[in-house]
Amino acid sequence: MISRLAGALLRAFLVILLIATPSLLLPGVTSDTTQIVALVALFGAALTIFEYASAYPGLVEFRDAPPFNRIRFFSLFATVLLLTVIMRGKTEPSTLTALVTAVGALIGHVLDFPYSPVRLMVLMLPEGTAPSQVLTVRTAAGMSYLISLLSLVFFLMALRIQNWPSRSGSFNVWVNLPTFDPTAGGDVVSRLERDARFNIALGFLLPFLTPAVLKSASDLFGSVTMENSQTLIWAIAAWAFLPASLFMRGIAMGKVADMIASKRRLSYGDAASQPFPSA
Repeated sequence: MISRLAGALLRAFLVILLIATPSLLLPGVTSDTTQIVALVALFGAALTIFEYASAYPGLVEFRDAPPFNRIRFFSLFATVLLLTVIMRGKTEPSTLTALVTAVGALIGHVLDFPYSPVRLMVLMLPEGTAPSQVLTVRTAAGMSYLISLLSLVFFLMALRIQNWPSRSGSFNVWVNLPTFDPTAGGDVVSRLERDARFNIALGFLLPFLTPAVLKSASDLFGSVTMENSQTLIWAIAAWAFLPASLFMRGIAMGKVADMIASKRRLSYGDAASQPFPSA
């Protein structure tokens, strides 16, 4: 119980640090923004404590199947931190901000080819946007997209090296998939495989669909602007993180389906090998 509570408190602190990072590092943050960030950070910390301090499932999937959520969290944290460093370099340049900005600009330039997610993100900006703002968005989008791809690579390596989730012990579907109802009807393996394919397909399409949807919405509700640093950071971080998260969820659910199917085959094989009782 004590170790579970300590882990929950540590995770809550990391969530607070993630949410507060832009406000802590960017200059010129207003008091109203600070209050809103503090409120959101406290809410996220409370939700994390209630989730991880309890032995019962809540909302977080794969809670007891590391390193799934750890890779997702550190991917989002790295994205927010590096984007914050890039935005800080616009007003308070330093060697670190110059280095991160140069790397991001190089990645953004490489990934800015026709019909790429980075190109679509740049085309989402309204006409007349300053070239410096276009360059900033391209740099941030390239850096975020690279981090999301690296998170997928790390997760695939964890699947291969650690034989996830079998190596972590017994896998409790009820705790790790709280939103999945195995009694809803139909074969569990087929439903998991269907959900896995849906998440992977949505994760692939989302980076392309999001700029198009925002561009269409701007024609109805006004142009989308990213002049505010924190707006740019969170918008682009979410644009890159959500598809990667859906990809990881789909791959994980497919892995769970394979594990259940494998255990079924072993059980059926053991049952078939047992001799029939004599009359």
